[in-house]
Amino acid sequence: MSEKPGRYQRSATGMIGAMLVTLLAIGAFVLLRSLVRADVEVEPEPVDYAAAADAAREAGFGVVAPASLPSGWTATSIEFSQIDPQLWRLGMLTDDGKFVGVRQEDESVSELVDLNIDEDAVEGEPLRLPSVVGDTWTTWTDEGGDTGYSIEYGDETVLVYGSAPAEDLRELISRLEK
Repeated sequence: MSEKPGRYQRSATGMIGAMLVTLLAIGAFVLLRSLVRADVEVEPEPVDYAAAADAAREAGFGVVAPASLPSGWTATSIEFSQIDPQLWRLGMLTDDGKFVGVRQEDESVSELVDLNIDEDAVEGEPLRLPSVVGDTWTTWTDEGGDTGYSIEYGDETVLVYGSAPAEDLRELISRLEK
């Protein structure tokens, strides 16, 4: 038997041509898919923050949470830890899709502000707003437009913060309960 080469000549040019055809087929598929595919809009899953707050209170942790959310707002995340340091965090989206958070932890105000607002956040004029936690809140702002209000609550710090307008944060403070 004689050894014969394959049916066609293999060459670098042929391989490059095959890769180009493959890339064109992939590009056509991606283009076709983008034309017929509708944009997928994902809505955040709401969480039952009131039940979580009640459970934390039953466990002996004096959680500060809103009695109710303003119309159109959605609670989207909860974090609760009973181990050192104890912490309660509630994340929400306003009706405009802006973020608002409530964080309660046995940490200093400066640590919570650095972590949740900005390391370069600036302390502003005190806010006098009656709430179950206290009446005088410290105001914090950063260059990016985030705002926050902090208050000492027993041995803990409560921080209400976010990218939402300051009036939305103040409304949430007025709804807090323990």
